[in-house]
Amino acid sequence: MSRVLGELAVLDDVGPPRRGRAYPAAGATSALLLPALLLLGGLVAWPVLRTLHASVTTDGRWVGAEHFRTALAAPGTGAVVGRTLLWALLVPAVVTVLGYLLAAASRRSQEGGLVRLILVVPTALPLVVTGVTFRLMYDPDPERGLATLVAATLTGRPAADAPQLLGPGLVTVALMSAFVWAWVGLAVLVFRAALDAVPPSLADAVRAYGGNRRDVLWDAQWRPLLLRTVAVVFTLAALGTARTFDLILVMTPGSVRDEASVLALRVWQTSNGATTGEGAALGVVWLVAVAAGMLVAALFVRQAWPPPRDPVPVAPEPVAPAPRRTTRLLVAGAAVAWLVPLGVLLATSLHGTVDAAARGWWWSPPGLDSYRELLTGAELWRTLGFTLVLATVVTAVVLGVALLAAYPLAWLTGPPAQATGLLLMAASIVPVQVIAGPVNEVLGVVLSSGTARGLALVHVALGVPFAVLVLRNAFADLPAEQVRAARVGGRHWWGTLRLLARHNRPAVVAVAVLEFVQVWNDLVVGLLFSGPGALPLGLFLAGQTRGFAANSGALAAGSVIASVLPVLLVVLARRQLVAGLVAGGVR
Repeated sequence: MSRVLGELAVLDDVGPPRRGRAYPAAGATSALLLPALLLLGGLVAWPVLRTLHASVTTDGRWVGAEHFRTALAAPGTGAVVGRTLLWALLVPAVVTVLGYLLAAASRRSQEGGLVRLILVVPTALPLVVTGVTFRLMYDPDPERGLATLVAATLTGRPAADAPQLLGPGLVTVALMSAFVWAWVGLAVLVFRAALDAVPPSLADAVRAYGGNRRDVLWDAQWRPLLLRTVAVVFTLAALGTARTFDLILVMTPGSVRDEASVLALRVWQTSNGATTGEGAALGVVWLVAVAAGMLVAALFVRQAWPPPRDPVPVAPEPVAPAPRRTTRLLVAGAAVAWLVPLGVLLATSLHGTVDAAARGWWWSPPGLDSYRELLTGAELWRTLGFTLVLATVVTAVVLGVALLAAYPLAWLTGPPAQATGLLLMAASIVPVQVIAGPVNEVLGVVLSSGTARGLALVHVALGVPFAVLVLRNAFADLPAEQVRAARVGGRHWWGTLRLLARHNRPAVVAVAVLEFVQVWNDLVVGLLFSGPGALPLGLFLAGQTRGFAANSGALAAGSVIASVLPVLLVVLARRQLVAGLVAGGVR
């Protein structure tokens, strides 16, 4: 900084290559990146390399592709791989199409806000709760399963011959329906933000040149913005299908689990949290598939989103017409359909243990017996308190580590910035089942295996890459005048970082809320790394599903209690979530 004609001037520009004192020096940059590098190196990168090594060796001896041949030749593996590909292609396509249709249909209508709110609620539910909800709905006994009763009525069959939605032939379809129900709300939010960013005048211009409805859809919506939004939504849903482990473990009866198995479950069944050759080989196959999908998706989402701001004032856009009656009916029908599973869960929770086990919720009057029985026990309170402390501590650590690392990375440009983004994306999508064995080896070295401290370390290591990616992109997307003002006000890099974090409040809120909800809703990390004194909420609920019919009342009540906090957080912060996630796009 210097004084020019009596005014304060910032001589260093916004970005590289010049550095002012608001930038961290080389030594400070290394210190800022060190916590993230240690976590990612020790609990992500090294475990991936260890898995690769275990897939081609036995007791340190090179065996080449032997483990791959054995694992792939095992009975049912071909079906498992094919089913995994089906999940990765079909389910994201359905989520994307439904998300766009519902986002477009719920615009400019009085009931649109309420509909979007209803659709968002399942997004915040733990997948364990989603599994419990749909298992209650799809119970094969028409006396208890609402969907089974409706299917029997619609097909005109006797109750004993009703279609078995959780039977071998339909279990995968049932699981996919539960996943779509849980994820469409996120797609609606992202598409709504994209549609709001498209000026209505574009459609008028297309019509003025003789364009028809198809031309308006393509030239005024898809080409300007929505193509890359589709890529983002499809990629998020495809990566989310790696978490089908929770759904399959909770929702499917043990007798049909093999018919629903995907790589997420098969890797866990093969290795059971240890480092084995066949488990490592399957994990490498899974890693290669996920990495290939990430690279393909990166080609479509490199452009920043939202588009650059226009500093020139423009005339008000014309008000678009209200949606048609059929569109509004579609939206209302979707809202009702999305409320049914939530109603089933809540209604089941309002019945006692005996009533819920014997009959469906519609056969007897409601009561609070299940809640009373659950809340008078000490185990639920203990696991709620442990999960609350775990999620709070992990969120605070992830946010601190990510802010420190994102600040120096935000000023990279060109190939270094692109390479850093790809590495962070790759670290964000590594399936935890693939690296569970090596991670347990690392935790054993640092005396944290099976402890609350070890569980927290794993959560932090898995949450840091995504948090750094979001915050780095948000910092890099800040307007130049805000960065200059922060450098003048901060005087040093730590003051600048604090001011920039204030300017990036949506991204900070998005990272904090998503990390807290992720830890609160987790099952697989707790299953693989918790010990006797560290029982998270997801693992507690999953344990109650062993005697599903007998425990259905208390299990439904516990699911409702477990869902209150994440639903409140996501609903209250939904606007900041979308704004924070899309700030800076994927660079």
